[in-house]
Amino acid sequence: MQCAIYGAGSLGTVLGAYLTKNGVDIELVNRNRAHVEALRTGGAHITGTVDFTVPVRAILPEQMEGPYSVIFLLTKQLHNDEVVSMLAPMLGPDGVLVTLQNGIPEPGIAAIVGKERTIGCVVEWGATLSAPGEATLTSDPDSLSFHMGGMEGVPQAALERVKGLLEKMCPVAIEENLLGARWSKLLINATYSGIGTALGGTFGDVANVPLPRKLAVRCMKECIDVGRASGAVFAPVQGKNITGLFYYKGGLKRKFAELLVPIAMKKHAGIVPSMLQDLRNGKPCEIDAINGVVCDFGRKHSVPTPINDRIVSVVKAIQNGEKQAKPENIELFRDLI
Repeated sequence: MQCAIYGAGSLGTVLGAYLTKNGVDIELVNRNRAHVEALRTGGAHITGTVDFTVPVRAILPEQMEGPYSVIFLLTKQLHNDEVVSMLAPMLGPDGVLVTLQNGIPEPGIAAIVGKERTIGCVVEWGATLSAPGEATLTSDPDSLSFHMGGMEGVPQAALERVKGLLEKMCPVAIEENLLGARWSKLLINATYSGIGTALGGTFGDVANVPLPRKLAVRCMKECIDVGRASGAVFAPVQGKNITGLFYYKGGLKRKFAELLVPIAMKKHAGIVPSMLQDLRNGKPCEIDAINGVVCDFGRKHSVPTPINDRIVSVVKAIQNGEKQAKPENIELFRDLI
């Protein structure tokens, strides 16, 4: 069974290191030559909440040969049309493409490779790329998990094959409600990654500071309202009913939700938003595929999204060099808190 991780940056390097360490022969594919060379010569060094190094197989995209039984896709969605079209011919007769991207990428991918070859996977942990060949795991090791599910027509055998691979790293749940799992992850990303990027901080900087925490709870409610209007039934996250915990109609429940936020984010407080990492590296970020998705669905279903609209506006201003990502940007949201 030939497998590859396409876009082996921060998350992909951690995933590839764990899978390789536990006996999976898998290729880590990245277009960053310095990163690939460091992986080849020194192995994948995983730091942060763990510390280990493992030799890995690292290649450039042009060195891929196939056919592949499983390709894990971890690139940004900005270039999905080009990337997925390139990967599609490399899938074997029973091959599947597993997207671990943010947002709701499955429909666009399925339009290229087919629904029966498209599996979605929600990543419930975080990492950063700290140096060529080195990734920092920013979630506690006992809080790592995946939720995955297939689109219509994906064979059960393919789901089990992918589940077996991912379980080499951490627990995996096969999710019948893939759309609900996606919306639950989108809620978390829109809230903590979106606000964290705007304020230039970690998930913990959002969860543990009073004003950002208030904004976070209001952002979650907005995401839930939009998701429900679109027909989504939010899936549990690591066994927790997030809509039950954080949705509110009155001030008392809102205050209770605010008190819960630091507890819920405790094991993930060190996560640096991937969008913020991109901006710090001078790259465009995925704001349109995260908070922008909430705004788009809100317009479609006539649900106001003032908080997500503002997050998109602020992050794009940072991306365009008009603003800086800094804690003081919370003042740009004060009228919404």
